[in-house]
Amino acid sequence: MSISYLRVVIMDKYQEQPHLLDPHLEWMLNILLDIVRNEHSPSSLVHLAFKFLYLISKVRGYKYFLRLFPHEVVDLQPVLNLLTQQDPKDCDTWETRYILLLWLSMTCLLPFDMARLDGNNSTLAGQSRTPTMDRILNVAKSYLTVSDKARDAAAVLVSKFVTRPDVKEKRLPDFLDWVLTSLSKASQTMEGMVVIDGMLQALAQLFKHGKRDDFLPFAPTVLKCLDERNIPECNHTILRKLGIKLIQRLGLTFLKPKVARWRYQRGSRSLALNLQMAGQATSNISSIQKMESRTEDDNDDDDEYDIPGEIENIVEQLLFGLKDKDTIVRWSAAKGIGRVTGRLPKELADDVVGSVLECFSFQETDTAWHGGCLALAELGRRGLLLPSRLPDVVPVILKALTFDEKRGACSVGSNVRDAACYVCWAFARAYDPQEMKPFVNQIASSLVITAVFDRNVNCRRAASGTFPHGIEILTAADYFAVGNRTKCFLNISIYIVGFPEYTQPLIDHLIQKKFNHWDCAIRELTAKTLHNLTPHAPEYMANIALPRLLPLATGIDLNTRHGAVLACAEIVYALYKMTFENNRPVTDYINENTLESLKNIHRKRMSLSKMPLKNDPIIGEWQWLIDDSLKSIHHFTSTAKQKIKFQEAVISALTALCNEYYQTAQGTADPEIQSKEFIWYSVVQIHL
Repeated sequence: MSISYLRVVIMDKYQEQPHLLDPHLEWMLNILLDIVRNEHSPSSLVHLAFKFLYLISKVRGYKYFLRLFPHEVVDLQPVLNLLTQQDPKDCDTWETRYILLLWLSMTCLLPFDMARLDGNNSTLAGQSRTPTMDRILNVAKSYLTVSDKARDAAAVLVSKFVTRPDVKEKRLPDFLDWVLTSLSKASQTMEGMVVIDGMLQALAQLFKHGKRDDFLPFAPTVLKCLDERNIPECNHTILRKLGIKLIQRLGLTFLKPKVARWRYQRGSRSLALNLQMAGQATSNISSIQKMESRTEDDNDDDDEYDIPGEIENIVEQLLFGLKDKDTIVRWSAAKGIGRVTGRLPKELADDVVGSVLECFSFQETDTAWHGGCLALAELGRRGLLLPSRLPDVVPVILKALTFDEKRGACSVGSNVRDAACYVCWAFARAYDPQEMKPFVNQIASSLVITAVFDRNVNCRRAASGTFPHGIEILTAADYFAVGNRTKCFLNISIYIVGFPEYTQPLIDHLIQKKFNHWDCAIRELTAKTLHNLTPHAPEYMANIALPRLLPLATGIDLNTRHGAVLACAEIVYALYKMTFENNRPVTDYINENTLESLKNIHRKRMSLSKMPLKNDPIIGEWQWLIDDSLKSIHHFTSTAKQKIKFQEAVISALTALCNEYYQTAQGTADPEIQSKEFIWYSVVQIHL
């Protein structure tokens, strides 16, 4: 069985659900380790076994797979010896070194002093042997500066080995000094970036797994070194992410590890109390909540304590990270904001929320909006965004749900809208329904609009979920249905507009945001959608939508003008069809002022709508537009396909114009106009 066959045919099938491998991991691991432990196994077979082990760890995740490795006393020396025999520069066997380092990180957790493994530290020649503790540290140091994935495993080894009580007491200060020295002296070359990566990973892992009391004395020095290194200005995304990760863990080291008592909690921490409250009267609920609050007061110390001065610097760097150009850095900064804020007093935490809201200025870029959304979602789901802040936050999120900035031939903002959907669902899970009640209609309408009318499929799918009439709407707008944009605009919207609370918001969004979209396909879909929605709100379309769109149909912006012309024509044609079915004139919906404005729109739908404009001078202008379009067709088209499409549009417009305005009272063609047009189009055909 080749390594590529195992990866492509077998292991890749488990990428989305790696837990399905769990029942089989142990026997696969034992078979492969038997090959490794067999002294007669050729080196090529041993390296192949490690390649298979790496594939399994990659799919399942090393954190889970690591726990299955044997970690008895007899395993430590063989693993260490095998690791020291490897060549760190061999590019073909890096999987071997990676797995051995992970295995060593498990075997070094033996629950007794490392000095016991050394025994008599002298060799037969009378020379002293290197202690096992130093051997492991030297191996870890050497692999923290390599350029392959073994560097990541070395950081895991450091976090588990250096935090041991005996190693921490004897080697921690020297090791941290070596790390900070290497970090400070690393150059800006590629080799230097590799060294910085290894040092940052080691520090981040140490401050994550180490005890706060052990690392608190070193935290100011590490923070000062990071500030001097100026990691946020580095061009390497991974280094900026590691810098943010280390900064947040330094913040958690400076602050006491306690849960904020002021945080918002939905329900109780106890499932038993939740079930009990659900079945009792209001008076009993109040008594249970008071009893739970009293218990928390007894268990928690006073929140009032001095906040270290370094916290201001840390929060500032995390807020700066929310505006980073790369998503993984912003996401790490958002999680850091949530974790650090959870240990701050209420007043300082509210200041952090205010600083996050400053990311939503229209002077900020889309990256700041995206980072701000991620931070608000983290704060909300952790209960750190109190209900009193919702009136400030909800309007910002509603703007983020429609955020779209044109840049050149495309636009940015889909990530902002996707993150805004995440904020909405985080709030729905974090807050009691009574807290969200004042904002439900606004949020639900915005989510429905995004689920149906957003240009990007990932945003439409992110927005589809539970809201008023959620079950009925999800039946028509499920995960797969919203994958088709045309279906969303032309079919699903018709179903949703049938719910009164969504009718006006859907129409308003189309006539405010979508009709002048930079994408021509969206403008055309918007016009067709307005045509389909008109029968559900004809009065609103005639009295509100048309008066808004008609002035824009003669504006200077090309996209706005095109979208407004399309939208007005489709709305008028839909109104005509309604009146025709009911044997009523179209003027029942369209007043004199609107009719005068419609004369300026040269569009086929105006003729199809049978507007009362016969013998009006505007008909001559419409005819001139058709004639000029045919004569100048070579200016508008560059390919045969475009030419045919353009000709079809002109011919359909001419057909509608003749059928409505060039007929006699008896229903026959006007002879004078027919003769004139025949001669003119014959001449045009010759030139074409």
